[in-house]
Amino acid sequence: MKDKYIDKLTPVQYEITQNKGTEQAFSGIYWDTKKDGVYRCVCCDEPLFSSEEKYDSGCGWPSFWDNLQAGSIREVVDCSHGMQRTEVCCNRCGAHLGHVFEDGPLPTGKRYCINSASLNLAEK
Repeated sequence: MKDKYIDKLTPVQYEITQNKGTEQAFSGIYWDTKKDGVYRCVCCDEPLFSSEEKYDSGCGWPSFWDNLQAGSIREVVDCSHGMQRTEVCCNRCGAHLGHVFEDGPLPTGKRYCINSASLNLAEK
């Protein structure tokens, strides 16, 4: 499946979405974006998050308190790097997006911490 995206993605996008990489904090193009729109999977164009649920968590990555629609993302237990976290993937194509944490704002209490390189913003 990885080879399907090798010519479509930049090296950074490929490393993050296909090899579960992470961009440096405060380096991605969307971490502080305030534009209205829908954030889509950079690989398959699936709508994943809305600017209406985006907030500044201070972590250096785009953060959302909810995903756009049920079934658009998949959560997977990630025990890498000596810790247990919950990985977030695009449910349609399996691309690695980031992680979700239980320290976000109400009403969900979730913080979807997502790599900018895994997203494309379709502005309104």
